[in-house]
Amino acid sequence: MTPSFSNLLSILDIESLGDDIFRGLSPASGWTRVFGGQVVGQALVAACRTVERRLPHSLHAYFILPGDPSIPIIYEVARLRDGGSFTTRRVSAMQKGAAIFSMIASFHVQEDSIFDHQATMPDVPPPDKVKRLDLAETMGEKMRSEMPNFIRRFFEADMPFEMRPTDLSRYVGKKVTDGRVHIWLKAARALPDDPALHQCALAFASDFSLLDAALARYGRTVFENSISAASLDHALWFHRPFRADEWLLYTQDSPNTHDGLGFSRGLIFRADGTLVASVAQEGSIRVRRPRPPAA
Repeated sequence: MTPSFSNLLSILDIESLGDDIFRGLSPASGWTRVFGGQVVGQALVAACRTVERRLPHSLHAYFILPGDPSIPIIYEVARLRDGGSFTTRRVSAMQKGAAIFSMIASFHVQEDSIFDHQATMPDVPPPDKVKRLDLAETMGEKMRSEMPNFIRRFFEADMPFEMRPTDLSRYVGKKVTDGRVHIWLKAARALPDDPALHQCALAFASDFSLLDAALARYGRTVFENSISAASLDHALWFHRPFRADEWLLYTQDSPNTHDGLGFSRGLIFRADGTLVASVAQEGSIRVRRPRPPAA
């Protein structure tokens, strides 16, 4: 049964086929390709289901081929290591006999340390003072009509996460001189009290808008038809406990774009300022070339 796009639990509820093989379905979102965060989240669920009494602390992944949302994704988990402190899993996402995604996730036992520091959360307006990202309010009809169809359908659907950027003007052409973008987000519905599930939910959300930060300095976004953007890899580190159904600040920047590639990184904080995760991603960013007129 096709999961609801607005129901994050149904998206992450992959089916076990036995022998560390799982099957995930894509929601009926109208996309022509599978959202990258969905594959990251489902792959992490698959890895977690082969590990006991340990939570993931990091994952490193590559997007190999675009996923087809009309057919199931098969996740094959390889148990690479079960050590005294760390557990390692490799997950391959398959469609039509080919790998579309590959990930290695590492799990760690909880331990005490005398070393403990973190970055400081930026001083931004709290979520109750910020409007949600709404295409109808944020962008004019002309801009919405010029967006790629799959992105417009994506944001017009009931979202599994509520997102509230602290500066909506950047989506209508404002250049962000320091390239820093801040977005409050949380799961649209309450989630069960399962720490691993909250990590998988955040893995899903961590792909939202991260590559878009590479265009903030230029007053451009990946929502434009003239921009072709695709995530190539994704890395995520979990630092401290959190709930994905409570407000989290996703602060992003892009230290480098060059040669058709954009590199973005992000820090994710609880509303109380606690750093809970770090993210990094590189993607292809190109300006579409106009098609030559028909002969």
